[in-house]
This record gives sequence, C-alpha cells and structure tokens, in this order.
Amino acid sequence: MKFDPAYNGGEFIGATQDYEAAQAVIYGMPMDWTVSFRAGTRLGPTRVREVSIGLEEYSPYLDKLLEDVKYFDAGDIPLPFGNPSRSIEMIAEYVGRIVKDGKFPLGIGGEHLVSWGPIQAVAKKYENLALIHIDAHADLREHYEGEPYSHASVIRKACDIIGAKNVYQFGIRSGTKEEFQWARANTNFYPFTVLEPLKQVLPELQGRPVYVTIDIDVVDPAFAPGTGTAEPGGITSLELLQSIHEMAKSGIHVVGLDLVEVSPGIDPTEQTQILASKVIREVLLGLVK
Repeated sequence: MKFDPAYNGGEFIGATQDYEAAQAVIYGMPMDWTVSFRAGTRLGPTRVREVSIGLEEYSPYLDKLLEDVKYFDAGDIPLPFGNPSRSIEMIAEYVGRIVKDGKFPLGIGGEHLVSWGPIQAVAKKYENLALIHIDAHADLREHYEGEPYSHASVIRKACDIIGAKNVYQFGIRSGTKEEFQWARANTNFYPFTVLEPLKQVLPELQGRPVYVTIDIDVVDPAFAPGTGTAEPGGITSLELLQSIHEMAKSGIHVVGLDLVEVSPGIDPTEQTQILASKVIREVLLGLVK
C-alpha cells in the first residue's frame, strides 16, 4: 500500500493524481544558476510543498475548500545544473504543454529568471497578454555583469516580447537609477506598495489574458526572510494575500502564475515557506477557474 503523497509532504496538499481532470498544474522550477547573492532557491519548490501539509484546506478569506478545485502536482522539472539557457527552454516547453491542454500553470521557483520560461509559453498562446509583476526588484537590466541570462533581467526580457506597455510592476523598491528611469518611461510602474495601485489597475485589465509573477521578496524580510536578496521596506504578508484576493474578486482572466525566490535554507523558522504555501492555496481557490 502506498500512502497518498498529497498528505505526506510529497505533493502539495490536496493534489489529485488525475492530470486529465486537473484544472491547474503545479510544477517546480528548481534553479538558482544565476543567483548573485545568497543561493538556495532551487530547494524552494520541494520545501513549499512539504510545509503545505500544515495548511487548513479551507480558506476563510474566499470561503472555499481545496476540494473545490482539481489540481495536479507534477513535481520538479529536472533542469540541467548550471545551464540557464537550456533550463529556460525546458521550462517553456513544459508549460507550453500545460497551456495547450487548457490548464492553469502554477509554477514554484527557483530564482526569478525561471519565470522567463512560462512567460514565453503563455505569450505564444494568448494575444494581448498583460503581465503583473510583484517584486522588490525592477529586474529590468539588459544584462547583469555581462550576462544576459540573469534573475536581474527577466522582466526586461518579458518587455521585449509582449511590449513594456503591457507590463504592470508593483512593490518595486530596489534597482539601478537607470532601471527606475526606464520603468517610469516605459512600463506601468507602481513602486513601493502593491494593494492600492493594483486596485486602480485591475479594471483596465478586464477582458485581457493576464500572467502574474510574484517574487516573495516583495514581502518585507520581517515576514519573509528566506530569500536570496532580501530588501527591507516591503509589504506585509497580509498585503500580499489581500492582493491575490483583489485579483480574484475583480474577475480578471489570470492564465497562469508563478511564485519564486523562496530560499528555505536561509529561513529556519519556515515562515517564508509557509507564507508561500498559503499564497499558493489562495491562488488555487481564487484564480483558477
């Protein structure tokens, strides 16, 4: 007899074993090949799954149970160590299959460069795609120390394929002067906070496909210290959850989401991993249709 992996930490709590019936697919992107400060995010997906066993399956915010949505946990993509370009190709190929099957891709990172994979895959399927980027860092460099494949360049790459005018950035409080100037001139740029500007923007995103990428470091390190490049002055964990709920309440068409930069080895208290897991629960119950 094999015990249910969704209830022993091997999969995200409540996951179905039936891919065909699933509305959403959780997948891990265990990569930190370009991390420039503190490594360890490649271990994030596994630990976020493991701590999900401590979650209640009921969300009092949304008045829903995890059994109300069917989701499949595919595990981690076996990425080639030290090869960022091939890793991104593999992620894009896998997510492309998920969206082709009409399912909601829900990725767990991994450094933020991994988001370049699902963004490419989703942009191929959906015209007029908008990107909601929630992060402490602008990630708008064309390269970092001469390397174009970098966690510091992922949103600039997204701008190159979907157009900067379709990128909405929230919570940004760190970057070069040039990044901030470029963002103010080109993207829809809302630094320092998330919830209130997000509320203002959501009505204009109605009727469009929207992809969401969340870097856990948007949250102040007082609430989420387990991340590679912690940046003081961030939002609270409550504001992040409320932002998910606002997106759910607005009815915008979210076609995929990733949550990245959880580095469990840095946070022995587990509060970062537990927050990430709770965010995923709220995404499953609020954004997956």
